[in-house]
Amino acid sequence: MQLKAYLENAYNIKYNPPLNELWTAGFSLPFTDPKREEIETFDYVEIFDNGKRIGMFRIMDSEEEREVHEKIITYDCEHVLSTLMDSVLFGYHERINLTTRQNIEYLLSKQRIKHWKLGQCDFTKYFSYSWENEDTLLGPIYSIPKPFDEKFQWKWDDTSYPWTLNIVRYSEEITGELRYRKNMKGIKRSVKARDVMTRIYPLGYGEGVNQLNIKSVNPTGLEYIDAPEFVRDLHDGFDYIWVDRKFEDPKTLYASAQAMLLKACMPKVTYEIDAIDYELIDPYKIEKYETGKLVRLYDEDFNISVDLRVMDRQKDDVTGNPLDVKLVLENKVTDLGTIQADIEKRQKVNEVYSQGTTNIDSQPFQDNCDPDHPAIIRFQIPNDVKNVNQLILTFETLRFRAYERAIKGGGAVVASTSAGGATVGSTQAGGANVSSTTSGGATVGSTSAGGGTVRASSGGGDHVHKMFHGGGIMPSEPTTIGLYTAFSDPGRNTAASFYAKGTGSSFYTHGSSGNHTHDISLPDHSHNISIPNHSHNISIPNHTHDISIPNHTHDITLPDHTHEIEFGIFELYETPSKVTIEVDGNKLPFDSIRGQDINLIPYLAKDDEGKLQRGRYVEIKITPNSLARINATVTGRLFIQSRSGGTY
Repeated sequence: MQLKAYLENAYNIKYNPPLNELWTAGFSLPFTDPKREEIETFDYVEIFDNGKRIGMFRIMDSEEEREVHEKIITYDCEHVLSTLMDSVLFGYHERINLTTRQNIEYLLSKQRIKHWKLGQCDFTKYFSYSWENEDTLLGPIYSIPKPFDEKFQWKWDDTSYPWTLNIVRYSEEITGELRYRKNMKGIKRSVKARDVMTRIYPLGYGEGVNQLNIKSVNPTGLEYIDAPEFVRDLHDGFDYIWVDRKFEDPKTLYASAQAMLLKACMPKVTYEIDAIDYELIDPYKIEKYETGKLVRLYDEDFNISVDLRVMDRQKDDVTGNPLDVKLVLENKVTDLGTIQADIEKRQKVNEVYSQGTTNIDSQPFQDNCDPDHPAIIRFQIPNDVKNVNQLILTFETLRFRAYERAIKGGGAVVASTSAGGATVGSTQAGGANVSSTTSGGATVGSTSAGGGTVRASSGGGDHVHKMFHGGGIMPSEPTTIGLYTAFSDPGRNTAASFYAKGTGSSFYTHGSSGNHTHDISLPDHSHNISIPNHSHNISIPNHTHDISIPNHTHDITLPDHTHEIEFGIFELYETPSKVTIEVDGNKLPFDSIRGQDINLIPYLAKDDEGKLQRGRYVEIKITPNSLARINATVTGRLFIQSRSGGTY
């Protein structure tokens, strides 16, 4: 930048630096000042307050007043932050899971003239943002901290070019004190409870059942957020429906609503102070009353001290009344997102914002199938489908259908496929008793065998001999015991009679023979064996036979021949008794051969957040238990946003 002039004749210098809003300033020049001719619209001017630099501003509007006794020209200025309103954000822009710094730098990169760069950024948040056809860059930049649950302040360095934009946390240091007879001339206190809310129902993009809410991310699972309990103990029952259709992510919508509720759950207390600019007369140069600083106000009437944030520090005449300053103090911080984001330009943009429409999609299907070749229905859920409201299946199972009966073919010698051998058991057979054929007998001589002396095997043989048996009973006992009669016949048979008192009727040898063997002498001899006429009965039990078949093939000879083709529609004589339905691999508890409006939503593949997966094909399999034909229709109600493709 090149210095053009010092405006030493400027007067009625004023400035208004509200917190987190666009600063404004103004000044006047005598119409006759020759430096007036140096000034052009959109020139930059530095504003000072008795040597203290306020900032760099841009001349926007001017107004001339020429009267007989006085001719002046007045200039209205905006802070150079307004240069971020020169560029637009054309088209649709979505930022997901990126840091605060990355999102701000992305927006600053869209400047056509690079006036600004990002400096200090005290926050690292990962909210999702989307903008479409924004008329400024300042509005989207100001919307970045809207979901924050921490206090923030936009600050900048406009002393060097390109200028530097910073977003910082509030300082909790008290930098000054306001009280009567020191630096406070008057006080106006106002309490505004009109916008108090203790319950908020946030809604984002969409309409009807497709409008975004916070149920999926709210820890309570409800559509609303309640203020802290201690606030509701003081006052409760103030509900508010907040609709901001630029939100497409439920987490960001929830965080923004929570931040808004915390700022609006208590009445807004504002102090307007007519004060003396103590910074100009402070001998120690310690106290500061700049915008965003925390100061302590002592209210004598209530005998209380309150710590308040400086929301504005306005001066109407730096040169004429340098000590007069108006301070606006608040007990809370106004949400920047609801100030700048709702300016007229943004409201106009919202009118053309793409909210989306509900579409009915129908997918018909007809084909033959069997247990090994199921009917497969595939259709896509595109990435720009925001909600799947409904997905239903209607189908019926018909007879298998063919369209001809025969085809022409020549003869050939065809080798069957090779078959492995096997050992095969025959069928079981019962047993039987079978008679052999009758066979005549014969006398058979054995081979001649020499004789020999054979000793019996050694062993026992100990025995006694009975010598007399069957003795009689004497009618009277003889007088003498002993042998009475003895004789022998020519055959040397002997007999005797005797009487032995006390014995029984039989007599044995006195001792045994003892164990012994015998030698037997066998002369040479042979045997004749006589076999009479006879037959044999053979018993065959129940049994099977194993048959071994080796690996082999068969050659089949087909002579040349033709078949006449008969065209038509031919249906099988039967239909299946049941079917199996799978959706994305999930089996339905359903096996009827027809169905009406079957809800498929519970069985579709879902992501980690329980939402239906986008950008893929849904696959439905219908498998009958025999040959069949399936007629089916899948009907879906889809809420989509058109942000891809062209306008062909």
